[in-house]
Order: sequence, then C-alpha cells, then structure tokens
Amino acid sequence: MISTLLVANRGEIACRIFRTCRELGITTVAVYSDADADALHVREADTAARLPGAAPADTYLRGDLVVRAALAAGADAVHPGYGFLSENAGFARAVQDAGLLWVGPPAKAIELMASKTRAKGLMAAAGVPLLAPVDPERATADDLPLLLKAAAGGGGRGMRIVRELAELPAELTAASAEAAAAFGDGEVFAEPYVERGRHVEVQVMADGHGGVWALGTRDCSLQRRHQKVIEEAPAPGLDDALQGRLHDAAVAAARAVGYQGAGTVEFLLAADGRPYFLEMNTRLQVEHPVTEAVFGLDLVALQLRVAEGEPLPTTAPPAPHGHAVEARLYAEDPARDWQPQTGALHTFHVPDEPGLRLDTGYTDGDTIGVHYDPMLAKVVAHAPTRTEAVRLLARALERARIHGPVTNRELLVRSLRHPDFLAARLDTGFYDRHLDALTPAPVPDDPEPRLAALAAALADAAARQQAPGPGPARFGAWRNISSQPRTKRYRAEPDGTEHEAAYRTTRTGPVPETGERVVAARPGRVTLEADGITRHYGIAVHGDKAYVDTATGSYTLTALPRFTDPTDRTEPGSLLAPMPGTVVRVADGLAEGAAVTAGQPLIWLEAMKMEHRILAPASGTLTALHAAPGLQVEVGTLLAVVQDAQTVAQDAQIVVQDVQEEPKR
Repeated sequence: MISTLLVANRGEIACRIFRTCRELGITTVAVYSDADADALHVREADTAARLPGAAPADTYLRGDLVVRAALAAGADAVHPGYGFLSENAGFARAVQDAGLLWVGPPAKAIELMASKTRAKGLMAAAGVPLLAPVDPERATADDLPLLLKAAAGGGGRGMRIVRELAELPAELTAASAEAAAAFGDGEVFAEPYVERGRHVEVQVMADGHGGVWALGTRDCSLQRRHQKVIEEAPAPGLDDALQGRLHDAAVAAARAVGYQGAGTVEFLLAADGRPYFLEMNTRLQVEHPVTEAVFGLDLVALQLRVAEGEPLPTTAPPAPHGHAVEARLYAEDPARDWQPQTGALHTFHVPDEPGLRLDTGYTDGDTIGVHYDPMLAKVVAHAPTRTEAVRLLARALERARIHGPVTNRELLVRSLRHPDFLAARLDTGFYDRHLDALTPAPVPDDPEPRLAALAAALADAAARQQAPGPGPARFGAWRNISSQPRTKRYRAEPDGTEHEAAYRTTRTGPVPETGERVVAARPGRVTLEADGITRHYGIAVHGDKAYVDTATGSYTLTALPRFTDPTDRTEPGSLLAPMPGTVVRVADGLAEGAAVTAGQPLIWLEAMKMEHRILAPASGTLTALHAAPGLQVEVGTLLAVVQDAQTVAQDAQIVVQDVQEEPKR
C-alpha cells in the first residue's frame, strides 16, 4: 500500500493528484523550485521539498534531486504527473532502484514509445494503421506538404509544416535545433501532412494482470502551435465501426509494449475518415478530466491502484454517460502571436455550478512567472448532451472573474460558440482559418467598452468621495467644480483603444454627458441604464488598472494621465522584448551595421516553454544589437534597433555635414 506519495511535478496536475490522495488517505509531498516557493501546489501538500534553482533544467528535470527528496521526505511512491520527467524511462528506473513505487507504466514501455520512429515500427508490427514515413533527403514536390516532428518529444516542440521544397533544409535545421534544446535529442522525422485532419485519441488503462480498458474517445483538434486548447469526450460524429477500430488499435498498442497504468493512444483522422497512429503518451494526459466525467471514474485513483498491484475492478469499463468539454485557460494573448503573459493574478474565480469542474494551480494573489507553461487552469463542463455541455462551459468562462495578465478567455468563449465548432466541423486547422474572426479588432460604434469605462470612472469617483479627509475632493492642483464636466481617460487592454468617460456631479448624483442614467454607483459596483436596458458592472482596481466585469464580458482598463509624459518616447525601429524570457539565439552573422530585410527573423526569445521570433520591422540597417544568447530580459527591454534606409541616409548626411562644418566652429 502507498502511504506517502511524492508528486514530481507542479501546478494544477500536482494539485489534482493531491486531491485524490486526500480522498484515499495518502500523505502528500510536493517538490518546488525557488520560483514556486509559495505556489498553490506547495501550500496544498502535507510536506514539501525544495529543488534549488528556478529553471526546469535545474529543478523539475533533475531526477536525482527528486529521488533524493522523496527519500528524505519518507515517501514510498512517486507520481510523475505529465510533462517534465513523466515519460523518462531513466527516471522511472531511478525511482524503482531507490526502493520507491513508480506510479506509471513499466520503464521498458516508456522506452519503447519514447521515440516516435521506433514506436511506429512497433505499431506497424501490431497491425495499427500508420502514415508512410518520408525520407527528407529524398523528398520531392509530390510529397508535400510534409510535417516535421521531433522523435523524442511532443507539445509542438520541433514541429514544422513544410509546403515548399526549397524551405525543407532550413526547416529541418530549425526543427532539429528546437528538438535538441527541448528534449536533448535532435532527431527529426518527416511524414505526410494531412490537411484538415482531426486529432482523436483513446484513453487506455491497463493493469498487471492482463486487463486493458479502452475508455472511449476524445477529440483534441482545436490546437494552437500544435498544442491543444479545447478537448471533448466522446469525439463527436464517429460511427460505431470507426470507434471500434480505434479502440481495437489502442488496445493492440498497449498490449504490444506490455503497458500498465494510464496512457493515451493518439490518432489522426483524415478527411475521408481513415485513422493513422500518431503516438502513444505513456502518462496521464492534460485532458483526462473529460474522460473521468463521461465514465464516472477517477483515473488517478486507478493509477494508484494498479501501481499497488491490484487488477482493474471489472473486466470491462463502466458505460459512458453524457458529454464533457474542457477548455485550457492560458495567460497569453492570441491576437499577438499567442504571446505568454506574466504578472500578478489579483482575482481568479470561476463559477462553481453543477456540472462544472476547475483544475488549477493558481488562486487569488498568485504570480504567473516566466519559467513554466502559461496554462492557468482547465475548466470542464459535463452535461447530458454536447450542446448543453458546450453552452455551460462557454457561459462559465464568460462569467469568470480574472484580474491580472491577459488571457485567452475571450477566444475560448468565441471558439465554443463558433458555428463550425457547434456543428462539430473539427480539424487541426481551425485556428489557422478562424483566428482573425475569433480575435476581432474593436468595433468603433460598440457601446459596451465605452460604458465599461464610464462605470470605472463613476466607481473611481465614488471611491474618492468616500476617502477620508476634510474639504472638497481635489485632483492635483485643480478644484472640482460641480457645474463643470469631469473626464477620465482609459486605454483598453490588450487592444489599446482609448475611451473617455465624462459626467457632471449634481446634487442628485453623477449625470453622464452621453445620456445614460446612473442607477447606483459604489466603489466596487455600478449600475447604468442605457436605451432602456439596465446593466450591472463589477469594478476592481489594482494600481492604475480597473477590471470591469459584466454579464457578457470583461474589460481591463488602464487609467491614463491627463497630460502625456514628454519623456515617454521610444527610438524609431526599436525592437523591444514583448514578454520576459531568455534570448536563445540570434540570426547567424547578425551584428551592428548588418543589412536586414523586413520580416527577417533576428532574435529568438524563449518564454514559458514557447519560442518567439523577433522580426525586422522594415528593411534597413541594424544600428544596435543588445541581445545575446543566454540574456534574460524583462518586458520592454531594448533588444536591437533597425533603421530603414531613408533614416540611415539622413543620419549619414547629418554626420557628413557636422564633419564638414567642424573647422568653422
């Protein structure tokens, strides 16, 4: 029996495993980096062991430190969660060699499935359908498009789509470099890229007594950068014959490697419905809650039971019921190339309603840092039908209060309500086609942002009125005169649109210049009537930002000063770091004085497990370069300066004139 379990992970998956442990009476041990010293998973564990350092390579990826921590804490078992060391056969062996119970598949099974190229060979022998591999050295135009993939890992790292043969060598080099950096193995392979394919997977659970369950299907087609965003179970629109074929293939894959525990067999469904094996994830998946909801199971509890040597409770899994949908809530800006966001999470609340589940590693007051994946939480809805589950999830996300960094919440709501998603027209190109529509530019005549700004201004005025102190309220050196309109300007985040709120103060209360009626105005809540419709606004202020929550959306507004600061200027052509991170490389031969072309990648910045390219804004000359591999930067750090040809010519003319005129001075 397991009495004390160490979870070799962090964030929401550690918290989720601890939840099951509490229900089973198992003592829990967390591990944490210095960056996670006050993280939620540390606070929820019974005890915690420090892994000195902040970067994953120095902490959560150090199997020797994790094993040492487990022994020091008196743990008798280790659960790897997902990511980090969860699919590392060497770590699994190290845990067992230390006399600890490994809550995962046999190390041999992990090893066999760790290389996608080796796994495909095994699956071919087991009769599992596969895409024919393509030798990149011999690829022709007839083989295009190609998908390049890292052999040793997933999560979109080392993955490239190649549509032009001339681009293949450079993309191979880039994919190999990224795979080596992410997984320590630069092997990359190529296979045909299936246009508009669906990503469908089967959850398996196997014991050490020959029992293997195939627990339905999941559709995970909605992806950004080859990473899943929305998942659901069961995969909609599959007939019984196709489901049976997928189940049989998944069971065959598990049996082929002597699998035990929880695992996932992933398939790509072509437009004609033919399935092809992608890979087997030898661990618990991020999206496992939708399967748990549909089958009424606790997969972590089953993992622990299998690890203790018990058989699965029945020869066949329970019957599924209803439909479940999961959305991954990320701290990122989809409209700006999915840039990860960091900072203080002032408020984080998702409605607690029947049919909803929240798995998270964050709570109010936590800080989202730069070292780890930007996922804040998984929000899951379960209902009798797909339509009901989707509606419940969209509304829960819409009503959530999230005050802090920009998130993908609005994208998720719009995705769930998109006609193609509602009709289950799903494929991995969903965001390639619809991203512009799902991240629309502000509508000039939309009254909602303006009303939100007005509510923020009225709440601010109410707070100032309640503030202690004698005499009339003052703003700097200006006395408020009730007969004059008062104005307050805000900039909406993240689109940058500015809004002005103007109102007059009368004996009966504030009167907006734009004609709305103020029903009530308090520091944290404002009610307005506009065009006969009454709307309620919740307002929370942190520093210069006001977070305004409404029934149908949320707004982040930055209060602007009355006068522009003349020192707030940036040199034209400056390339600033869009997020905190680490410079991983610069373009070959890049140096001051080099000629660059518009759109040319100059600098690669890694932040929160994602790599971002900093591009030349225009053709011209690199006049300054401050970035170098290994440099850690904050938001707004000046990385380089590119001046266009005209500016460089003007500067050169000025220098020549100065030199020529020098003798006259």
